[in-house]
Amino acid sequence: MKILILVLITAGITTPLQAQTAIETTIDKEYHSPKKASIYSAVLPGLGQAYNKKYWKIPIIYAGFGTIYYITRANTLEYRKFLEAYQYVANKDTIPINNEYVHRYSQQQLMLGKNHYRRNLEIGYIVGGAFYILNIIDAAVDAHLFNYDVSDNLSLNIEPIMLRDPIANRHVTGLGFTFKF
Repeated sequence: MKILILVLITAGITTPLQAQTAIETTIDKEYHSPKKASIYSAVLPGLGQAYNKKYWKIPIIYAGFGTIYYITRANTLEYRKFLEAYQYVANKDTIPINNEYVHRYSQQQLMLGKNHYRRNLEIGYIVGGAFYILNIIDAAVDAHLFNYDVSDNLSLNIEPIMLRDPIANRHVTGLGFTFKF
Protein backbone atom coordinates (compact mmCIF):
# COMPACT_ATOMS: atom_id res chain seq x y z
CA MET A 1 0.00 0.00 0.00
CA LYS A 2 2.81 2.39 0.87
CA ILE A 3 4.55 1.58 -2.38
CA LEU A 4 1.37 2.23 -4.36
CA ILE A 5 0.93 5.63 -2.71
CA LEU A 6 4.58 6.49 -3.35
CA VAL A 7 4.26 5.53 -7.04
CA LEU A 8 1.08 7.58 -7.44
CA ILE A 9 2.61 10.64 -5.78
CA THR A 10 5.76 10.37 -7.90
CA ALA A 11 3.70 9.92 -11.07
CA GLY A 12 1.52 12.88 -10.12
CA ILE A 13 4.53 15.13 -9.60
CA THR A 14 6.51 14.11 -12.69
CA THR A 15 3.67 13.87 -15.23
CA PRO A 16 3.20 17.65 -15.60
CA LEU A 17 6.94 18.02 -16.04
CA GLN A 18 6.87 15.85 -19.14
CA ALA A 19 4.39 18.19 -20.81
CA GLN A 20 6.77 21.14 -20.57
CA THR A 21 8.75 22.15 -23.62
CA ALA A 22 12.37 23.00 -23.18
CA ILE A 23 13.31 26.61 -23.77
CA GLU A 24 16.31 26.85 -26.02
CA THR A 25 18.91 29.02 -24.36
CA THR A 26 21.58 28.91 -27.03
CA ILE A 27 21.63 31.38 -29.87
CA ASP A 28 22.61 29.81 -33.16
CA LYS A 29 24.75 32.06 -35.28
CA GLU A 30 24.01 31.93 -38.95
CA TYR A 31 26.68 29.87 -40.68
CA HIS A 32 28.38 31.95 -43.31
CA SER A 33 29.65 29.64 -46.03
CA PRO A 34 33.06 30.45 -47.57
CA LYS A 35 32.28 28.00 -50.37
CA LYS A 36 29.09 29.87 -51.26
CA ALA A 37 30.93 33.22 -51.18
CA SER A 38 33.64 31.81 -53.47
CA ILE A 39 31.13 30.45 -55.96
CA TYR A 40 29.22 33.74 -55.99
CA SER A 41 32.42 35.66 -56.63
CA ALA A 42 33.47 33.24 -59.36
CA VAL A 43 30.11 33.54 -61.15
CA LEU A 44 29.95 37.34 -60.91
CA PRO A 45 32.88 39.29 -59.45
CA GLY A 46 31.71 41.29 -56.45
CA LEU A 47 28.73 39.04 -55.69
CA GLY A 48 30.71 37.20 -53.01
CA GLN A 49 31.51 40.52 -51.37
CA ALA A 50 27.80 41.40 -51.44
CA TYR A 51 27.05 38.01 -49.82
CA ASN A 52 29.58 38.91 -47.11
CA LYS A 53 27.91 42.33 -46.70
CA LYS A 54 31.12 44.16 -47.70
CA TYR A 55 29.42 46.42 -50.22
CA TRP A 56 32.23 48.99 -50.19
CA LYS A 57 34.54 46.50 -51.97
CA ILE A 58 32.33 46.12 -55.04
CA PRO A 59 33.25 49.48 -56.67
CA ILE A 60 36.93 48.74 -56.05
CA ILE A 61 36.63 45.39 -57.81
CA TYR A 62 34.86 46.87 -60.83
CA ALA A 63 37.26 49.82 -60.99
CA GLY A 64 40.13 47.32 -61.05
CA PHE A 65 38.54 45.26 -63.81
CA GLY A 66 37.71 48.43 -65.75
CA THR A 67 41.30 49.66 -65.51
CA ILE A 68 42.66 46.29 -66.61
CA TYR A 69 40.20 46.21 -69.52
CA TYR A 70 41.13 49.75 -70.60
CA ILE A 71 44.88 49.04 -70.56
CA THR A 72 44.45 45.68 -72.32
CA ARG A 73 42.19 47.22 -74.98
CA ALA A 74 44.68 50.04 -75.67
CA ASN A 75 47.53 47.54 -76.00
CA THR A 76 45.42 45.37 -78.31
CA LEU A 77 44.74 48.27 -80.67
CA GLU A 78 48.38 49.33 -80.78
CA TYR A 79 49.54 45.73 -81.24
CA ARG A 80 47.22 45.29 -84.23
CA LYS A 81 48.46 48.53 -85.83
CA PHE A 82 52.11 47.55 -85.42
CA LEU A 83 51.40 43.99 -86.59
CA GLU A 84 49.60 45.19 -89.71
CA ALA A 85 52.37 47.69 -90.54
CA TYR A 86 55.11 45.12 -89.88
CA GLN A 87 53.45 42.52 -92.11
CA TYR A 88 53.01 45.13 -94.86
CA VAL A 89 56.68 46.19 -94.73
CA ALA A 90 58.05 42.64 -94.29
CA ASN A 91 56.07 41.28 -97.25
CA LYS A 92 56.89 44.36 -99.38
CA ASP A 93 53.27 44.70 -100.45
CA THR A 94 52.50 47.21 -103.18
CA ILE A 95 48.84 47.63 -102.26
CA PRO A 96 48.62 50.75 -100.09
CA ILE A 97 47.04 50.45 -96.63
CA ASN A 98 45.67 53.06 -94.26
CA ASN A 99 48.26 52.75 -91.49
CA GLU A 100 50.36 55.73 -90.43
CA TYR A 101 53.05 53.48 -88.90
CA VAL A 102 54.18 52.14 -92.31
CA HIS A 103 55.97 55.37 -93.27
CA ARG A 104 56.84 56.54 -89.76
CA TYR A 105 58.86 53.53 -88.50
CA SER A 106 61.48 51.21 -89.94
CA GLN A 107 60.96 47.46 -90.15
CA GLN A 108 63.10 46.93 -87.02
CA GLN A 109 61.11 49.56 -85.08
CA LEU A 110 57.85 48.01 -86.21
CA MET A 111 58.98 44.60 -84.98
CA LEU A 112 60.07 46.07 -81.62
CA GLY A 113 56.77 47.95 -81.25
CA LYS A 114 54.77 44.84 -82.15
CA ASN A 115 56.67 42.75 -79.59
CA HIS A 116 56.36 45.48 -76.94
CA TYR A 117 52.58 45.77 -77.23
CA ARG A 118 52.14 42.00 -77.47
CA ARG A 119 54.09 41.61 -74.22
CA ASN A 120 51.97 44.30 -72.54
CA LEU A 121 48.83 42.62 -73.86
CA GLU A 122 49.83 39.26 -72.40
CA ILE A 123 50.74 40.89 -69.07
CA GLY A 124 47.29 42.51 -69.06
CA TYR A 125 45.65 39.09 -69.47
CA ILE A 126 47.75 37.67 -66.64
CA VAL A 127 46.96 40.61 -64.35
CA GLY A 128 43.25 40.30 -65.19
CA GLY A 129 43.27 36.60 -64.31
CA ALA A 130 45.18 37.24 -61.09
CA PHE A 131 42.74 40.01 -60.14
CA TYR A 132 39.82 37.65 -60.78
CA ILE A 133 41.39 34.97 -58.56
CA LEU A 134 42.15 37.53 -55.83
CA ASN A 135 38.49 38.57 -55.93
CA ILE A 136 37.47 34.96 -55.21
CA ILE A 137 40.11 34.55 -52.48
CA ASP A 138 39.00 37.81 -50.84
CA ALA A 139 35.38 36.61 -50.74
CA ALA A 140 36.39 33.26 -49.22
CA VAL A 141 38.65 34.78 -46.55
CA ASP A 142 36.05 37.41 -45.71
CA ALA A 143 33.41 34.69 -45.32
CA HIS A 144 35.71 32.76 -42.97
CA LEU A 145 36.11 35.87 -40.82
CA PHE A 146 32.45 36.93 -41.05
CA ASN A 147 31.60 36.05 -37.42
CA TYR A 148 34.97 37.11 -36.04
CA ASP A 149 34.40 39.42 -33.08
CA VAL A 150 36.43 42.59 -32.99
CA SER A 151 35.42 44.26 -29.78
CA ASP A 152 36.25 47.75 -28.57
CA ASN A 153 38.50 46.48 -25.76
CA LEU A 154 41.37 45.77 -28.13
CA SER A 155 44.10 48.39 -27.94
CA LEU A 156 47.78 48.83 -28.63
CA ASN A 157 49.65 51.59 -26.87
CA ILE A 158 53.13 52.67 -27.90
CA GLU A 159 55.02 54.91 -25.52
CA PRO A 160 58.63 55.91 -24.99
CA ILE A 161 60.40 54.41 -21.99
CA MET A 162 63.66 55.03 -20.20
CA LEU A 163 65.29 52.18 -18.30
CA ARG A 164 68.41 52.00 -16.21
CA ASP A 165 70.99 49.45 -17.37
CA PRO A 166 72.67 48.25 -14.15
CA ILE A 167 75.54 46.54 -15.97
CA ALA A 168 76.65 49.53 -18.03
CA ASN A 169 75.48 51.98 -15.36
CA ARG A 170 73.63 54.20 -17.81
CA HIS A 171 70.11 54.99 -18.98
CA VAL A 172 68.67 53.32 -22.07
CA THR A 173 65.78 54.72 -24.10
CA GLY A 174 63.33 52.64 -26.08
CA LEU A 175 59.72 52.02 -26.97
CA GLY A 176 57.20 50.18 -24.84
CA PHE A 177 54.35 48.27 -26.49
CA THR A 178 51.26 47.48 -24.41
CA PHE A 179 48.65 45.23 -25.96
CA LYS A 180 45.33 44.98 -24.12
CA PHE A 181 42.66 42.46 -25.02
